[in-house]
Amino acid sequence: MNINLISDIVTKPSPEMLQVMFSASLGDDVFKEGANVNLLEEKTAKLFNKEAALFFLAKLWQTKLL
Repeated sequence: MNINLISDIVTKPSPEMLQVMFSASLGDDVFKEGANVNLLEEKTAKLFNKEAALFFLAKLWQTKLL
């Protein structure tokens, strides 16, 4: 399989990758309904010994917050 990390629209997912994507839990992280994002934020906060952490999908959002 050829994986191109430069762009997310170039790599064609394998059947195994598609199966994982289709079985993934979904939820809106803005409303704290995204279980995976919630877990990522919790683990990151613990890693850096902080009360909480925020996941930003894009650098632009990080810049706007600051």
